[in-house]
Amino acid sequence: MSEQRSRRAFLATAGGAAALGLAGCTGGSASGGATETATDGADTTDSTSATDVTSAGGTGAVTVFHAGSLTVAFDDLEAGFTSAYDARVTQESAGSVRSTKKVTQPPHRAADVLAVADFRLLRDDLLPDYGDWYAIVATNAMTLAYTEDSKYADEFGPDTWWDVLAREDVTVGHSDPAVDPNGYRSLMAMDLGAIPFEGDALYDEAARDAMKANATNPSSDEVDLIGQLRSGKLDYAWGYESAGESHGVQTVDLQPEVDLSKATSAYAEHYAKASVDAGGTTYTGSPIAYGVTVPSTAEHPEWGARWVEYLLGDGQSALDANGFVALDAAVVPESHADAVPDRVLAHASVESSLGPMAL
Repeated sequence: MSEQRSRRAFLATAGGAAALGLAGCTGGSASGGATETATDGADTTDSTSATDVTSAGGTGAVTVFHAGSLTVAFDDLEAGFTSAYDARVTQESAGSVRSTKKVTQPPHRAADVLAVADFRLLRDDLLPDYGDWYAIVATNAMTLAYTEDSKYADEFGPDTWWDVLAREDVTVGHSDPAVDPNGYRSLMAMDLGAIPFEGDALYDEAARDAMKANATNPSSDEVDLIGQLRSGKLDYAWGYESAGESHGVQTVDLQPEVDLSKATSAYAEHYAKASVDAGGTTYTGSPIAYGVTVPSTAEHPEWGARWVEYLLGDGQSALDANGFVALDAAVVPESHADAVPDRVLAHASVESSLGPMAL
């Protein structure tokens, strides 16, 4: 299982939060509560949970749409939040593209919090019509998850993963790139390994093509992929390094030139050489950065801000425990700082750019 990287190590790599190198993009519950799960359509699984807990701090309600990779961490976060506040929390888990479109496309559903695995979905798709600000809160790295029963598990490692994934008798899955950043990042990672970075490429174009031909997208998000991995339907699943902690599966450390984890100008320029067209949008490679906001169409914006405040404060332990690299201070763009709720801004750093790119 991969060893979790420290927050300070990440920030040192980036030269501080303001040095995150980011390229462009176009185009569970607390004890005693009631839990409910729903499935939205045959091609995707949206998990919904609701919890009522009586405690101090006032009465309210908050609806949270979040990335599938955040499911376990946000279940833990909910337990802490509802012990601090008398609030009803409803969470929906889905691919981040799908979660964003729930707000931006008809019937324009209301969410009090929107947390996504690619902050550019907030910057480029939510703002300005459905949001006024966003904060970058955590990073991650691409990886491959597997079990001891996966074919060739005894041969699988940092220097052999591309050879194993190219074998025709191996089943490999990634999520749908049209609805989930995991999907388009998986395709990018495979492409990047065939592009030289400070020397030779990891593998040739033939190996890349064989891997991509062998890969399928049988699900819409990480949670469903991990379920298929555990059931034996998949030998290997593309996902995030946090899955090792969140879901207790084995993962392999990928090279930084393919795992989209390094936030420097050199790596950002390399990552940007990979792009994926999906669902009518072109996604360009970039270091992984999670974002969160309270949409301007929220029904309970004050409670949404309280959730984000808790996430950036006591809730950081839930991110860390589940394998994410939470930033010491969230980063909000200077151009939108006036719109950030005070309780959120108290936990944030205001920046005009992240590395070579303006926010």
